[in-house]
Amino acid sequence: MEKITFVIPSRNNLEFLQLAYKSIRDLDTKHDILILNDASTDGTQEWIKNLNDNDLLEHYNPGPERIGIVGMFDKGIEMARTSIIFAYHADMIAAPDLDKNILKYLKPQTVVSATRVEPPLHPPGPEKIIQNFGIETDEFDEDKWLEWNKNYSPAAETTEGIFAPWCMYKEDFLAIGGHDELFAPQSKEDSDLFNRFHLAGYKFIQSWQGRVYHFTSRGSRFNKHAGGGAGKNSDEWLYTTNKNMRNFIRKWGTIVQHDHYMKPIISPKYDIGYRVENCNQHLLTALEPWGNIIYVDNNHNYIESEQQHTTIDLKKRVHALTGEDRYDYNDIVVEIDGTRFTNEDFELVKQLPEILKDSGEIGEFRIGNLKVTIITLETYEKELIKL
Repeated sequence: MEKITFVIPSRNNLEFLQLAYKSIRDLDTKHDILILNDASTDGTQEWIKNLNDNDLLEHYNPGPERIGIVGMFDKGIEMARTSIIFAYHADMIAAPDLDKNILKYLKPQTVVSATRVEPPLHPPGPEKIIQNFGIETDEFDEDKWLEWNKNYSPAAETTEGIFAPWCMYKEDFLAIGGHDELFAPQSKEDSDLFNRFHLAGYKFIQSWQGRVYHFTSRGSRFNKHAGGGAGKNSDEWLYTTNKNMRNFIRKWGTIVQHDHYMKPIISPKYDIGYRVENCNQHLLTALEPWGNIIYVDNNHNYIESEQQHTTIDLKKRVHALTGEDRYDYNDIVVEIDGTRFTNEDFELVKQLPEILKDSGEIGEFRIGNLKVTIITLETYEKELIKL
């Protein structure tokens, strides 16, 4: 069997990481394990140093600030000694023969995901299995987990979807430039990456015979060291997920979209400029991410307050309606009077890429309180594949 590098960022997840490490070492093949310790203060580094394992690689961020999984995954994948990498989370336990049931589907330009078995901390979905073998590590019933895997028979051998943990050839990951630092330290970075895999033509396979037990979101969202807990969102995660959804919309023109098996759905990316008269601060905050540029009669110090939450230069996105700062080169212009703008109009803004796709022709039209002028329907989503 070809060897894999299991790339595992971890921050203050020692008790989960120990179980993840053991389960990978229980596989028949001794694969490389690469642990990236991201400023942990829970004894992780001391535990790593005491492991006598020639197939263990490690990278240590001494902190005190974390780097996050965006930087850590990319660092680990670059460090990997094998041609195959497995983006793995510290709160996952490998089922027996996980590697065999992943590698048998792996080909160039293919991403193979394992099926997650999870306790009931998130709503159920057709892409995963809800089965409780323990919510915390001291509750984990390994014997019951192993016995269940012996007897479980999936309805399908594979489906088409992508999520962590995912496995692919290292060169295919590097070919698109890795994760986008726009989404550092974490949140929506995976959805951005999966969109780019999809646009690059990579095939997605979910193996239902290759499984992991996933304690669920212990890196940040439910991390007790970050103020979270099992089923309790940390303030850290709430901040990053909200700011990075806005960054995702700025980049892709929509929220995260996928089908029921988590395969990405990507709308056309148009060059849209919003021209808003009588714009208040609330409306500017709501509308700014949805276009390439927004022209307003008062920016309400928006750039100064929002710039700290994104690496995108907002001075290139927020402009005055009149004067030297005025730009007039967008492919599509949407004119709005802020005094008449409604919640129904905002729903139209969020659906605008699909509305434009269906319109099919240049010219002007009104929808709700929006006046839309289409100069060209050229799309740019494929320009987002490679960083």
